[in-house]
Amino acid sequence: MAILAVNAGSSSLKFSLHALLDGQAQAHDLAGNIQGLEPGGQPEMGWNHHGQSHREALAVAPGESPFDAALGRLHTLIQTLDAAKGLQAVAHRVVHGGSTFTHSVRVTDDVLAQLARLNSLAPLHQPHNLEGIRRFRAAFPDVPQIACFDTAFHAHMPEVDYAFALPQSLREQGIRRYGFHGLSYQYIQSVLREKTLRGHGRAIMAHLGNGASLCAMRNGVSVATTMGFSALDGLMMGTRSGSLDAGVLLFLLEQGWTHAQIETLLYKQCGLLGVSGISADMRRLRADGSACAQRAIDQFTHRIVRETGALTACLGGLDLLAFSGGIGENDAILRQQVCDCLGWMGLRIDPERNLQALGRGAWAIHAPDSRIEIWVIPTDEGRVAAREAAALLAAEPAQAAPPPNPGLTL
Repeated sequence: MAILAVNAGSSSLKFSLHALLDGQAQAHDLAGNIQGLEPGGQPEMGWNHHGQSHREALAVAPGESPFDAALGRLHTLIQTLDAAKGLQAVAHRVVHGGSTFTHSVRVTDDVLAQLARLNSLAPLHQPHNLEGIRRFRAAFPDVPQIACFDTAFHAHMPEVDYAFALPQSLREQGIRRYGFHGLSYQYIQSVLREKTLRGHGRAIMAHLGNGASLCAMRNGVSVATTMGFSALDGLMMGTRSGSLDAGVLLFLLEQGWTHAQIETLLYKQCGLLGVSGISADMRRLRADGSACAQRAIDQFTHRIVRETGALTACLGGLDLLAFSGGIGENDAILRQQVCDCLGWMGLRIDPERNLQALGRGAWAIHAPDSRIEIWVIPTDEGRVAAREAAALLAAEPAQAAPPPNPGLTL
C-alpha cells in the first residue's frame, strides 16, 4: 500500500510515492518531476526509482492536453510498482487553507469551491494546486484526494503575531497573517527533534528558494513567521518583492496602474530578478559577477539577517538555526555570510562542514564553540503530505471536512 504525494504548478508537477508501513508513510520509493505542462508545451518526465534515474519525452495525442498526457504516463508508471498496487490516496500540497482549513482534509466539491476563493492570495500556486486536484480526481476516480495545507503549520500562532493593526471589521473577514511553507517546516521540525535536543527549544527555520520565508519555532510549534496574508510578505524572493511599504501601492494606483499590472509586478518582476535585471536564479547570479548581480545577492542576504534578528527577539533568544530549500540547501556562500553577520549572537559556522553539506542529508555545520547550533536540512514536503493523508484516512470516519462557509471569512 502507498500514498502518492503531488505538487502541481503552472507548468510542472512534482510527485513522490510513499509506501505505508504500519500506517506510517515511509521515505519515497519513487520521486520525479514533469516539466512542460503549459498549454502547447512539450512535456518531459524525469524520475528516480531506487537510485536509478530515468528521463523521457511524453507524447501528446491530438486534442489531448500536456497535463492529461502526463497523468496518463504517471498512472502507467506507478502501476508497475508493487507499492502502488494498493494506492490509498493522492496527497496534494495546497498553499493556502485560509482560516477554515487548519488540518488536512479529504477533497469534495465544497472544499474545492472554498479553496478557490483564496486564489488571489497565492496566484502563483493556489489555482494550479486546485487544477491539479481536479485532474487527479478525474484520472484516479476511486482514490481519495487529500488536500494538505502550507498554512496549517502556523494555525496556532499567537494573536499578537498573526493580527494586523486593522479595524475589527476587517479582522473578522479573515484578514490576518497566515504564513506559508508549512509542509516544509513540519518536515524540518520533525528531523530536528530527532537529531538534537535543541530542536525542542528556540529555533529559526529558513526555507530559502524561489519562494523564501523564515519561521520561529518554540518547542516544535510555530510562533512567528515572515510570510503573511499572502505569499508576498517578508523576505525578498526570486521574483516576489517581500515586505513593501503599502504607500508604494497607493502611489502606483495614483499613477494609473491597474490591479493586474501591480499583481504582475509584485509576483513576477521583483525580488532577485527585479533588483539584478538578470535572473531569479541564485546560481546564475553567483556566476554572473556583475555589480547588479551582487547587489541582488547582498539585498537578499541582508533581508535574511534582518528578519532572523527580529524573530530571535520574538523568541527571547536562539538555540538553533536551520537552512533548507533550494538556496538554503545548496548555497554554502549564503550560509557563511548569514552566519558571519549574525556572529554577534554567538553563531560560529564550521567552514569545512559548511562546504561538505551538499548531499549529506541532515547535517550540522556549527563550529564546536558556537553557542547556537546550525543545521542544513534537505526538506521533503511530499513525505509530510503523505503522512498527513495516512493519518487522515486512519482517523475516518471520525474526522470530516469542514462544512461550506457561506460568509466572507477566508
